[in-house]
Amino acid sequence: MLKTKLQEICVTQTEYLKKADNGVLRTALESVPKLKNHAFVISGVRRCGKSTLLRQVIKKLNVPFFYLNFDDLRLLEFSVSDYAVLDEIIKESKTKLLFFDEIQTAANWELYIRQKLDQNFRVVLTGSNASLLSRELGTKLTGRHIVKELFPFSYAEYLRFAKRKKGYKSFEKYVQTGGFPEYLKLKNSEVLTQLQKDILYRDIAVRYNVSDERSLQNLYVFLASNAASLISPSKLKHIAGVKSHTTILEYFSYFENSYLLSLVPRFAWSQKAQSLAPKKVYFTDIGFIRTAGFSFSTNKGHILENFVFNELRRIYGSFDDKQIYYYSEETCECDFVVNPLFAPKCIQVCCELNAENTDRELKGLLSAMDFFQINEGIILTENSYDLFVQEDKRIEIMPAWDYFT
Repeated sequence: MLKTKLQEICVTQTEYLKKADNGVLRTALESVPKLKNHAFVISGVRRCGKSTLLRQVIKKLNVPFFYLNFDDLRLLEFSVSDYAVLDEIIKESKTKLLFFDEIQTAANWELYIRQKLDQNFRVVLTGSNASLLSRELGTKLTGRHIVKELFPFSYAEYLRFAKRKKGYKSFEKYVQTGGFPEYLKLKNSEVLTQLQKDILYRDIAVRYNVSDERSLQNLYVFLASNAASLISPSKLKHIAGVKSHTTILEYFSYFENSYLLSLVPRFAWSQKAQSLAPKKVYFTDIGFIRTAGFSFSTNKGHILENFVFNELRRIYGSFDDKQIYYYSEETCECDFVVNPLFAPKCIQVCCELNAENTDRELKGLLSAMDFFQINEGIILTENSYDLFVQEDKRIEIMPAWDYFT
C-alpha cells in the first residue's frame, strides 16, 4: 500500500473521530487502567459503542495520539508488509499513544502490537470477536494486556442517555428498546435487524466459511424466540436443518464469539456433568430478541430474566472466565448462581410473586442456598418489594431495576 494512501486514510479517520459526538459517558471509562507496558483491549459486539469509548478515553488522557480503524473498505488490501509503512506514519506523528479500532481484521496484528509495546508505545485496541482476541492475546501478549468487555447501554447508562429517572416506567421503556446507542437515537428497528444480518454474514458466515447460511439463520431465529430457555444441541438439528449436533455446537461458538448471545451452563462440580447438561441462552441485548425472535415467545418473564443476566454479565462475567451459572436439582431450579467458588450469590427472577408461583420460586432459591451453604438470597421482580424469612434464611424481594442502579 502506498504511504500517501494510508496517510490519507489515517487523517480522514482521525478528523471524523475528533468531530464525532462523545456521547453518554460509559461506566467502563471508570475502569480504564493507566497505560504503561500493557495493551488495553476493549472487546464487544459491533455498534455497542467501542469507538465512542475510545473517544472518551482520548479525551480523558488529553495527549497527542495516533488512530487507525482497520474496519475500513479502503484497508481491505492491507497486508503484513504494510506494517512498515504504518511505522513510518506513526513515527512522523511523534506520539507514543496508539489507538487501533477493530484490530482483529488485520493480519498478524498481535505480533505488531507486541512490537509496539516493546518499543514503549501505549496501545488501546478494540475488537468484535471474543475468541480471536482471547486466543491471540493469550499466545502473543501473555501478561501484556488488560481486557474490558463492552456491551450496549446498561439500564443506568440508558437513564443518562434518555435523561430519565430510575423507576418502573423508565425500566419498561428500556426493556422495550434495549441499549444499542444508534437504535435509541434513530428509533428504527431496521438498525438492529441489519446489524444482526451483518454479524451473521460478515463475522460468522464469511469468517468461518459457513456455506449453509440458511441453517445458521434458522438456528439464530429459534434461539432468539426462546431466550432465557433451556436448550440442548442434539434437539436442535432438525430446527437448523443440519445433520450433526457438532455443527450446532460450532454455530453456538460462532454466536458467542461474535457477542450475539451467551450460553449459561448448569452448575456442577464435575466439568463433564456441566458440559452434558442443557444450557440457558441469553442475548447480548433485548433489542436482538424483539427484532429477531417471534413475539409470541418473548414473554415478560424471559425478557426480565435476560435483562438480569446482562446486568450480571457486566459485573461478574467474561468470555474466558465465566462466573454465572444456573442451578437445577430434580424438581427445582434457581435462575442464577454467581461467583459460586468464592462468594456464592443465588438469584431468582420472576415478574411477580403470586399464589401460583411463590412456593416454586422459593423452593428453587432455598434449594440453591442450601447447596451453597449461604443464608441470604434475592428474588428480582418487575416492580415489587417484600421480605421472606425462614429460620436462618433471609430472602429479599425487590425490583430488578432498583437492584442494579
